[in-house]
Amino acid sequence: MNGFLKFIWTSCALLFLALSPAEAQVVTNVPGATNRPARFVMHFTEPDPLDFSNHDGYVPLFDGQDLKGWDGNPKFWRAEDGAIVGESTPQNPCGNTYLVYRDMKAKDFTLKFEMKIVGNGGSGFQYRSQTGIPWLAPISARVISNTGPVNLNWMMTGPQADFWPSKIYTGQFYSENTPMRIIAWRGQVVEGFGEKNKQLMGNIGDRAALGDLVKTNDWNQYTVIARGGTFIHIVNGQVMAVLVDDDPNSSNNQPGLFGIELESITQLYVRNIWVKKLD
Repeated sequence: MNGFLKFIWTSCALLFLALSPAEAQVVTNVPGATNRPARFVMHFTEPDPLDFSNHDGYVPLFDGQDLKGWDGNPKFWRAEDGAIVGESTPQNPCGNTYLVYRDMKAKDFTLKFEMKIVGNGGSGFQYRSQTGIPWLAPISARVISNTGPVNLNWMMTGPQADFWPSKIYTGQFYSENTPMRIIAWRGQVVEGFGEKNKQLMGNIGDRAALGDLVKTNDWNQYTVIARGGTFIHIVNGQVMAVLVDDDPNSSNNQPGLFGIELESITQLYVRNIWVKKLD
């Protein structure tokens, strides 16, 4: 074997040894291959199909029966027919109010839940969030006359997977009760550094067209992936928004609580809440 062929054969052999069994397959039964070295065939694989009901490695945050572990104003929250129900009416307005899950704090996780709005109101699912922080936005006198002075234990500050089917907000990354507010609109991939700056890096799709995938007065499947400073919001199998926040001191990058927002006059339903906690 001359030097060049020996070099080629040795290089291929080293590459083969570096491959895992899933990446390479030895082929030895090639006709006429007597006294020839074995060769390998590369394989490309697809991920397992999307399965929203796959809960391997997940734990439930709601048992479908009661609000054990959850903390909120009982004027607006109840468990009914296997779902958490939030309801605000003209006679019983809530403004912004939150149902806080007190039994877990998390930073890195995958969260799955189903959410439905009946009417034109809004909601969202809080994560990595805090309570007890002074509220920045004004609260109407009508709400205060109904609920009494604001209870900061029922107000949440931090990242939110927004959900408002009658408007353009569903799927976006919203920073509740901070100056950042909307950081990544629906259809955007954004890179930022806390409150200091944010930059559009690319587009996922047209904001209005993505809204056509959101169901009104019906159940929507929502997935939130949080890893370090990277956040991905997925609704009904479609990526809606991606944020990368590189500021380690950002409120987006602290471990915190999960919770559900109720906003405006509406009926909200949430069920099948599962989280795979990685930290």
